[in-house]
Amino acid sequence: MNLRRLELFVAVAEELHFNRAAQRLHMAQPPLSQQIRKLEEECKVALFVRNSRNVELTAEGEVLLEHARRVLSQYAVMETALKHAKNGELGRLRLGFVSSAAITMVPGLVRQLRAQWPGIDLQLREETTDVQLELIAAGVLDAGIAREVRTVPGISATVIRHETLVVAVAADHRLASRATVSLKDLHGEAFIAFPRSRISSLFDHISALLHAVGVDFDIVQEAVQFPTILGLVAAHLGIAVVPESMRAFIIPGLVYLDLQDTTAISTVSLIYSTDMSDSPLITKVQEACQQTMREPGST
Repeated sequence: MNLRRLELFVAVAEELHFNRAAQRLHMAQPPLSQQIRKLEEECKVALFVRNSRNVELTAEGEVLLEHARRVLSQYAVMETALKHAKNGELGRLRLGFVSSAAITMVPGLVRQLRAQWPGIDLQLREETTDVQLELIAAGVLDAGIAREVRTVPGISATVIRHETLVVAVAADHRLASRATVSLKDLHGEAFIAFPRSRISSLFDHISALLHAVGVDFDIVQEAVQFPTILGLVAAHLGIAVVPESMRAFIIPGLVYLDLQDTTAISTVSLIYSTDMSDSPLITKVQEACQQTMREPGST
């Protein structure tokens, strides 16, 4: 028994007329009658009662009609699901993201994916860039939103945005009254930063920017989360260089200063296994990232 014969059977069962069914199926009547006879042989029962005037379903034919419709309907659902999966509109997406992306990138990205491709099962996981690279290489994550991505064999990266860096200082800091500062103006300052052992990519990037202008990255306190870093800045423990999106954190006693240096940017990228470069699911995420960046307030 095959699907084509079931389709032919349903057409005859619904028309109760071989000639009309043949016309509906755009085929000649003799081949249609032949296929129905073969189906009856396979089922080992008569499916129709035929006479010179009428065609009627037997009791067995009624049972087969009910099941045939169900099988054909489920097959159509399966075909549609496979088409969506092929186009990247269906499937599981395990997406990592750095904590700073949760403020500007992730909300818009989730909205875009759920609105346009609700069939994608999005599973989010907050991790540092270094950990995301390891998890993607191990097959635990499919993709990730990361900062300052280093070159890693087997990992591809698509730049999402270039985000300006700013300086967070206490409200009564010597630089607090200025609208903008340069990296050189930070000479002699004490810094609060991530521990390099946990977040090496952004740490090394900021360190390199400061050293390029002759400023020592003198760290007096480490913290893992941006809110903690900013809170410690407000407590007069030091200053911090952070992505501009951190302005979303409004903390009493804390101000943000723009940096004049054109090099003071942080690069945010979508990372994924090179083996998945042609994956339609990755393409959909790239499209959603681009659309997210066009949303007001996302840049």
